[in-house]
Amino acid sequence: MGNTPTPSSRKFQDYREKLLARQQSQNSAEQRRATYELSLMEDSHFIDVGGLLHHYHDSGPRDAKETVLLIHGWDCWWMWWHHVIKALNKAGIRTVAYDMKGHGWSENDPANHYHIDHFARDLDELVRKLDLRNFHVAAFSFGPFVALDYVRRYENSVKSMVFFNFGFLPNSEMISKVATTTLTFVFNNMMRKLTWWVPAYIFARLVLAKNTVMQHDIMIGFESLGLCASEAIEQTTCQIASLETTNMLPEMVKSVKVPIMFVAGEGDSIMTSENTKKLQELAGNGTYVCVPECGHLITLELPDTASALVLRQVRAHS
Repeated sequence: MGNTPTPSSRKFQDYREKLLARQQSQNSAEQRRATYELSLMEDSHFIDVGGLLHHYHDSGPRDAKETVLLIHGWDCWWMWWHHVIKALNKAGIRTVAYDMKGHGWSENDPANHYHIDHFARDLDELVRKLDLRNFHVAAFSFGPFVALDYVRRYENSVKSMVFFNFGFLPNSEMISKVATTTLTFVFNNMMRKLTWWVPAYIFARLVLAKNTVMQHDIMIGFESLGLCASEAIEQTTCQIASLETTNMLPEMVKSVKVPIMFVAGEGDSIMTSENTKKLQELAGNGTYVCVPECGHLITLELPDTASALVLRQVRAHS
């Protein structure tokens, strides 16, 4: 782990120890998965952002002309991007994928401040400390909220953005209350207590995905449940389902001049393609792509398609 600075987070250390143990498994597939993830960890780094250790994965050519910053979604972590990272790096692009506080290998916030404006502030500090300039953004699900708040509120040099599975949801006081209560209960009181990945896969396959997802990628998604602070799930759910956020979103999109590609899954039952199209139509510099036979988990369902779309946007705005 010579490339990983110390200190690192306890979550990172525990995860690495678990992988080292899995490398000794008699199951060859388990060994391969552990070895692969350990190799990814060689490009992991930690930085103090907002007084907390934040993890970021920095890979690809150091002299790359283009850099893509990858922002994960709600209850996710950086590793949801691992296929996309590999494809972009192969194309000569540097990638920086980070974990928001309370997610993945970044530290949890003792003050439990998990709001969009806090995440955007952290992103600004991360970008400045890493001296990222003239870069592109790809964000998934909850990630676009953070990206939009960042480019609106802070001086930046973002050249383009790609938003996956993100749209304008209809809302009301009743919908807001029901969505907040239901999602928080499902993920904090049910999904996070699972000790076996199969029920999580069944849920994902029935509700979220339209394509078979590799077992390893299901495990990556399953791991994110345990790595995410329960307070982060509760607070982000409450915020994105609130009438205030819903009513503010159109103006957020309208005010951004950065070119945005809105990518929808035709079979996404969470963020429908129709709702994504509504949001794209509000953008002053937006394009719309609908991916057939795709659900809400495009980066794991159809990683080649997701990678190709990010590459298309980067090349269009290089």
